[in-house]
Parts: sequence; structure tokens; C-alpha cells
Amino acid sequence: MGDMLVKLYDLPAFCSNEINGIIIKRAIAPEKIPVCLWVRENFSQAWAGECENAFSKTPSTCFIAVKDGKILGFACYDTTAKGFFGPIGVSSSERKSGIGKALLLAALDQMKADGYGYAIIGWAGPQDFFIKNCKAVPIERSEPGIYRHMVK
Repeated sequence: MGDMLVKLYDLPAFCSNEINGIIIKRAIAPEKIPVCLWVRENFSQAWAGECENAFSKTPSTCFIAVKDGKILGFACYDTTAKGFFGPIGVSSSERKSGIGKALLLAALDQMKADGYGYAIIGWAGPQDFFIKNCKAVPIERSEPGIYRHMVK
């Protein structure tokens, strides 16, 4: 699992903030605790830490997928390092629904609007997902990259 690179300037603008009744939106401060708890419960303590960091910025750098007040997924950027996308996660029951792609493209579109020309997907697990949805390319010899010597 190495890092991947995305050319933000080649991506089309993200235009949809709703998919089948699911809202894709930037999370706001009052949502910090439930979002970070959800990330911890569904993914990991490390990802919850990165998500908490996303909420330390105004506006936050965390996007969420919500339906009927229930969190279905999240995506963050600029958490471990500037210009880095991730982590991203979707409820296991909602995978393959398009939520992950929408969260990915919403966050990358915001990175582009923030002035980045490229995004680095750190420690990219499902590389095929990123290749397919944002034309990411692997960065050679990037493992473990910025995540080396991490305390667990």
C-alpha cells in the first residue's frame, strides 16, 4: 500500500451533492463528535484521529454522506499532511452504492478549489477504486511514506 497521485486540474467539477436521497456535504463543527465516534467504531482509532484533525480547520476538511440523519460515509483531506487526501470510508452495508465515489470527488473538487494542483492519496488501500474514479497513479517507493514510525 503506497501513496498515489491525482491530477486535480484534470478532474471534472463535482456537481451532485445528492445521490438517491443521500446528501454529500462538508461536515460542520457540531457534527464533530458523532462523526469522529462513527469513524472510530466503523474503521479505526487512527482514522478517527485524522478525522478529528479535519474538524480543527474552519471550514472543516471532512465530507460526510448522510441519509435521514445517519452517517453512511466520510472523506477527509489535509489531515496528516497538506495536500493529502484521506482517509475515506463507507458503511459496509452501503459499499458499491456510489457513495465512496461521490465523497472522493467532492473532497478532491474542494482541494482543487482550495488551490491544489495535485492530491496525494496516502497509503491507498483500494488502488483500483482510485484509478477508476479519479485516474490516480501509484507513486513508486512511497511505502510506508509519511506514516512510518507511527505510534499505535
